[in-house]
Amino acid sequence: MRLLLLLFALSIPFADAWAAGSTCRVWEDRNGNQRQDAGEPGLAGVQLHDGRQLVQTDADGRYRLSGSKAHGTLLLIKPATHALPSRADGLPDNWHVGGGCRDFALLPNPHGDARGFEVLLLADSQTEDATELDYFRRDIIEPLLDKPRARLGVTLGDLVDDNLTLYPQLKAQMARLATPWLHIPGNHDLDFEAADDAGSLLSYHRHFGPDTLAWEEPGLVFVGLDDVIYQPGASPRYVGGLREDQFAFLEAYLPSVPKDALLVLGVHIPLFDKEAGVETFRAADRKRLFALLRDFPHVLVLSGHQHTLGHHWHSAESGWHGAQPLHEFNVGAACGAFWSGAPNAAGIPDATMADGTPNGYARLHLDGDGSYRLSWHPAKQDGQDAAFTQVLRLHAPKVLRQGAYPAWGVYANVFAAPPDAQVEYRIDGGAWQPMQRFVGPDPWLAAENARDDDSRQLRGYDRSPEARASTHLWRAALDTRLPIGIHHVEVRAQDAYGQWQKAAIDYRLEAASR
Repeated sequence: MRLLLLLFALSIPFADAWAAGSTCRVWEDRNGNQRQDAGEPGLAGVQLHDGRQLVQTDADGRYRLSGSKAHGTLLLIKPATHALPSRADGLPDNWHVGGGCRDFALLPNPHGDARGFEVLLLADSQTEDATELDYFRRDIIEPLLDKPRARLGVTLGDLVDDNLTLYPQLKAQMARLATPWLHIPGNHDLDFEAADDAGSLLSYHRHFGPDTLAWEEPGLVFVGLDDVIYQPGASPRYVGGLREDQFAFLEAYLPSVPKDALLVLGVHIPLFDKEAGVETFRAADRKRLFALLRDFPHVLVLSGHQHTLGHHWHSAESGWHGAQPLHEFNVGAACGAFWSGAPNAAGIPDATMADGTPNGYARLHLDGDGSYRLSWHPAKQDGQDAAFTQVLRLHAPKVLRQGAYPAWGVYANVFAAPPDAQVEYRIDGGAWQPMQRFVGPDPWLAAENARDDDSRQLRGYDRSPEARASTHLWRAALDTRLPIGIHHVEVRAQDAYGQWQKAAIDYRLEAASR
């Protein structure tokens, strides 16, 4: 009995300590050895979030979390002044799963200026099996190894295609890029056996950490949010929206965001509705979110999910009441049209998306004053086809009758262009003339559909998607009054850097008689 009483008495201080909250520390790891050595100070003012509460380190770098040890995931919000070491799986070491606090080591940030800061953007890598993971490796990852490294990377959901067992292999490929990488979950990253939305991301949490993210760099604040509300047993099975704990986080965190920084919000499901009258993102949640963002002068929204590429500007019509329209860039898919289409010589499917955009990735380039530039980078463009550059692809008929009515045109799909982009053409070195924006299916992809239709054998595992209306297509009529022979068409478009990018294609005029 005395032993039991003694054990009970000894347990009281530990119980009281837990009730009062656990205390941990954040420090500057100047020698990078993951231990706090003499002369390595604690860091004040670093913010941490455990899914319910946002806390800040004190003058000695200490912080305290109150509540249940079993609660959720812990996120350290990387401050702009410091960098993070990598975990064994290559992810940034700023999170912890399982409840409670832990110590964090931060490294001095070698980058003190926002100018030239680039973020690499992926959406919907969406690999279903080992074969598609190999496509992703060879089509996206390995070509990036030979390109300049971005300082941050983000994947905007649908990391895999329902096969969550691929997470370790996917992380191994991402680690090869040696870039701090943030992942946002999508509707194909859910544990579908979960009974409710609250349990639908257990696998994701175990591999990638919190589904509510914030990351700070000089001139940039990135906030990532899981915006997939799982509705088991309902139709549709999910809808776009935000949870109450996410609104609570934004209400607590956003007041600390500098107004001169570019505030980037990353989600999977777009904030705009795909079709009029069909609520794909809950209107009430969008209204609440826009109210929280309204007073920030520099805001950019990044989304995925659509497997097309385009720009959307929110206005009062969709509930946005900021000083300027809110720009949402809907990033095209790394897997394109779900790894479909005829394979190339390397055996990788064409993967062109339904709007005629080739699969690939985007880059976000900061200019240092809250402004930014966006660009799209096709995965397979090799510079050999004069009608297909990193920025645009051309399509035109190969032969026309001399003197025919000019009803046939050259089309330019300028992949990441906004609707007001400047796109021009000229024939045989003549004067540059404006092309007209054209809303319709991409004729190159429509021709690919026809090739699939005409083939008596399967050209690939899955066909290319049916061509749908593209938001970044331009057209100009081809002149048929020119002499018989070959005529050279040049098209130029301004890219995100203000530079003119050109592509060229030929057509031939022939004489014909009845």
